[in-house]
Amino acid sequence: MSALTRNEAQLRAQLLDVHSYVVGLDLTTGDETFESATVIEFTARAAADTFVELKPDELRSATLDGHPLDPATLTGSRLPLTGLTPGRHELRIDARMRYSRTGEGLHRFTDPADGETYVYSQMFMDDVQRVFPAFDQPDLKAVFRFTVTAPAHWTVLTNGIATRSEDRAGDGAGIWRSAPTPLISTYLAAVAAGPWHSVTTEHAGLPFGIHCRASLAPHLDADADEILSLTTACFDRYHEKFTEPYPFDSYDQAFVPEFNAGAMENPGLVTFRDEFVFRSAVTDTERQRRAMVIAHEMAHMWFGDLVTLAWFDDIWLNESFAEYMGYQTLTEATRFTGTWTEFGMERKPWGYAADQRPSTHPVAPGPDDVPDTASALLNFDGISYAKGASALRQLVAWLGEKDFLAGINTHFTRHKFANASLADFVDSLAAHTDRDVHTWAETWLRTTGTDTLIPRLHESADGWTLTVDRHGSRPHHIAVGTYATTPDGGLERTELLDLDVPTDEVLSAAGPRPDLLVLNDGDLGYAKIRLDETSLETALRGLSRIPDPLTRAVVWGSLRDMVRDGELDPFDYLHTLDAHIPEESDLAVVQGVLGFARTQIADRYVAPADRDTALGLITSATRALLRRTEDGTDPGLRLAAVRALIDSATQPDTIAAWLADGTVTGGPELDPELRWSILARLAVLGAADETAIDTALAADPSATGRQGAARCRAALPTPQAKAAAWQRLFHDDTLSNHLFTATAQGFWQPEQSDLVRDYVPRYYPDAVALAARRGPAIAEAAGRWAFPAHAIDEAHLQSGHHCLEDPEILPMLRRALVDQLDDLARALRVRGA
Repeated sequence: MSALTRNEAQLRAQLLDVHSYVVGLDLTTGDETFESATVIEFTARAAADTFVELKPDELRSATLDGHPLDPATLTGSRLPLTGLTPGRHELRIDARMRYSRTGEGLHRFTDPADGETYVYSQMFMDDVQRVFPAFDQPDLKAVFRFTVTAPAHWTVLTNGIATRSEDRAGDGAGIWRSAPTPLISTYLAAVAAGPWHSVTTEHAGLPFGIHCRASLAPHLDADADEILSLTTACFDRYHEKFTEPYPFDSYDQAFVPEFNAGAMENPGLVTFRDEFVFRSAVTDTERQRRAMVIAHEMAHMWFGDLVTLAWFDDIWLNESFAEYMGYQTLTEATRFTGTWTEFGMERKPWGYAADQRPSTHPVAPGPDDVPDTASALLNFDGISYAKGASALRQLVAWLGEKDFLAGINTHFTRHKFANASLADFVDSLAAHTDRDVHTWAETWLRTTGTDTLIPRLHESADGWTLTVDRHGSRPHHIAVGTYATTPDGGLERTELLDLDVPTDEVLSAAGPRPDLLVLNDGDLGYAKIRLDETSLETALRGLSRIPDPLTRAVVWGSLRDMVRDGELDPFDYLHTLDAHIPEESDLAVVQGVLGFARTQIADRYVAPADRDTALGLITSATRALLRRTEDGTDPGLRLAAVRALIDSATQPDTIAAWLADGTVTGGPELDPELRWSILARLAVLGAADETAIDTALAADPSATGRQGAARCRAALPTPQAKAAAWQRLFHDDTLSNHLFTATAQGFWQPEQSDLVRDYVPRYYPDAVALAARRGPAIAEAAGRWAFPAHAIDEAHLQSGHHCLEDPEILPMLRRALVDQLDDLARALRVRGA
């Protein structure tokens, strides 16, 4: 199917003014397809030809101003509209459309827990065409109205308030009609239908609701007060920041099954992956993460929905702003005041990694770098989110929040219910400051790569001086923290200095040099940070005694980067972990450090012969954490330690005993998540079988249970299990997106490298063929989760590069493979350092 090019979109935007869509969906016609009847009102500014997009199972009829169009002229996803005359037109299209099982278009899911069925839309990037016809580009905004016919016991949610207006004669199916939306882009239209469990309230004169599958009702109810209070607190804080009021008639948040992303910012109907409805115990950091996503998506109501990008080269105007605002607003308006520590431990490393790969791109790429929708889809990555948010945080530090918010509000006022570009945004900022924001934007948003800042301390009889070497090209406004060792062996900050890099200024002070000097203390900058030799020794010896968790996150990040760059032995990192994680109090730091050690160092950066030693150091630290938390004072830290110990177990005895007893010694009791985690690890170690998996699934027949069972079956260390999993992944095409991911997560295990060796070369042709058949969502999952990341050798690297020579690889898979192979090459360099 043809991707829309930027040039085509520009020509069509010059030609058309789209007024409205009236969309009728009948969701009662079976399990595979639904009926879609649409009326589009639009004006042509000149005589011309154009096209409308749709991807039907069957195009039954189409009429333009009452004149029939030939359905046979539909080519790919384009129905030609020829001979348009200037003036107003009406396009009517009747089609049968196919439900999705991959999270694209209108996704249909039947809950194994109770047999109930749910459908929800995901229209982005161009998947509205799978639901109804559209002039599908972001700068052709229109008013949307929905009429949805659904089974009698279902509830229908849409962008605007939907009401059940009548029942269909005969079967009692409900006919729901939505209020019209303001002007929104096609990719933001949304529908969700099913027997939802709902919790509703009213705030600021608007209806608010949260919704989930009926089988998750007790879990949503348990957290409803927290979710709604977070939602309304963020809503109020945004109204304190923004002069434009919330622009839609309601605010619903639907937690939907088998969702590919974290959430989607549909105006008035935000959809979230329903893993955010916690069935099992979670850490407070995970609650904070859910809260951040709530704040992030609400920010999109202004950044992305009220003012929308004109073309997808400006996706950062959506995602970078929502990412920054989500973290900042959560810190200001809720109990989650340590959000930037989690950002530094989890999100920024994602940005740094993406920015050092061959696929890196500017935060705001040039128009020619995003020539079509297929290429635009590749830029939803750590650069558009984490690096962009970091750049905005640096902008606020440099510009000042008052001028930053003034510029944002001018931007909203100038472009509300319309579209805007980077140039428009920078012009809005420039109206409120004497600083050269145009040059700042060119330097920060139009360039690629990560700068590295290296401190140079020089001691003399009079004291010490600091200069900073910059490997890169961007200006940085950062803080420098100096620390001294206290008599009891702790570390205390002695000074926090502002520094602009580059600068001719030399920082100097009398007395002995600090024991620890930290560039970018407070993490307002975006650059890799190095420690001088003395500071590195102090950090390795005393990291857990640095008083501020955000500073500890910066230092751990420096160590992480040094490992990745081959400047710090991975075992030095692991020994530091073993020494300091047992004393660490911040959950985000603990989870981030253990995650990097387990998934990157143990699985990729150390030689196979040293892997058990690496896992042993992780296990040592987690056991110490368990001992420290036996008194029950910090259940979050204890849960993080339990999870890491399960994932790092090299022998089955301890975790098998936990599973048999139904509890970790000293607590906690095992919930479904921990049971499946233990069973998956036992499967990897050869201490579980199909019977055990069947028994576990019978006890937990939920959607999550099915995914757990799929993961466990694929992890079994037998040729038969691997062959069956491979068939399900790459050949029978029946797995939903989430069952595909779960199966892929179980398949490759470093402990089973000999068993799966012959599958490594098979991966490339099978993944290419799979992507061609099943499309971008499964292609992304195949590149991310089904890639043989454990196979760190030159032969594998060469096989991958040979595959990339194929010009027909789906772009989403190609991008994933480029990134994976670069990570593989990095792992080889780290091993050889």
